[in-house]
Amino acid sequence: MPSRSLSLLCVILAAVLWGTTGTVQSLLPPEREPLIVAAIRLAVGATLLTLMALRLPESRRAFRRLPWRPVLVAGLAIGLYNLLFFVAVTQAGVGVGTAIAIGSAPVWVTLYEAAVLGRLPTGLRGAGQVLSVLGAALLVAQAGAGSASLTGAALAAAAGAAYATYSVATGRVGTQVPSDTLAAATFSVAMLLAAPALFLLPVSWVADLRAWPALLFLGAVTTGVAYALFTRGLAGLTTSTAVTLSLVEPLTAWILAIVVLGEAVTAQRLLGAALLFAGLAIVTLAPARPAAVAIRGENQRAGTSRG
Repeated sequence: MPSRSLSLLCVILAAVLWGTTGTVQSLLPPEREPLIVAAIRLAVGATLLTLMALRLPESRRAFRRLPWRPVLVAGLAIGLYNLLFFVAVTQAGVGVGTAIAIGSAPVWVTLYEAAVLGRLPTGLRGAGQVLSVLGAALLVAQAGAGSASLTGAALAAAAGAAYATYSVATGRVGTQVPSDTLAAATFSVAMLLAAPALFLLPVSWVADLRAWPALLFLGAVTTGVAYALFTRGLAGLTTSTAVTLSLVEPLTAWILAIVVLGEAVTAQRLLGAALLFAGLAIVTLAPARPAAVAIRGENQRAGTSRG
């Protein structure tokens, strides 16, 4: 298991890479089909992750002992996240859809940890999570945006739940097998889930060779490398901490929008960045409360051995 510091660094670097996605997608042809972009990203990412897993004997052997049930759950969840998210932002708008999807994921994970693991966040960590989610929402919300459709908002919340499910399923087995093997298997499942889009939607724009540098970057870097880092980081952190730290993604996207795309700096987004910084600092520094289920299991085993 990686050290906590290394795990924190891996998750933050993954979120920074995810934050480049919007800027890179702006380099694609205007007629691009978002679901095709998602399918190609997953295909390229799964291929790279598989090559990374095959490079070492230990990682290759680990494919034989993968716990396939959580791998299938994680793969289907991250595949659904990619598909649901693109549909959600189409119906709800980019700002509202992104805010609900990324903002709800830490909430879903925290609810899971409280209900299933008995791990309630401490008051300090809870406050940090609230600040982080609020800051992220302010960063991605569009001033003056029109009302979003209820369907789009529901799909965005479902996308957040899918991402949370992926993170929980991956985190549960992250210490059992090498992270490269786990990520390769998970994204191979996601790739198969998204593959039908390539046959059902227009793909003529893909023939433009100028689109491929951006597509390869989205697949290899923002999917392959980023999720390899995130999977490794999950092995050393609670899932709620890792998912909250992934909110560095909209912060990165905002900074790139200013530097690369010339977006104006607004008071709303400056406030959002400040709240996000403060919230992530609290979540990073405040210790997590142990899971009650795990403690009860240890106590039961200790009592049995003493008897």
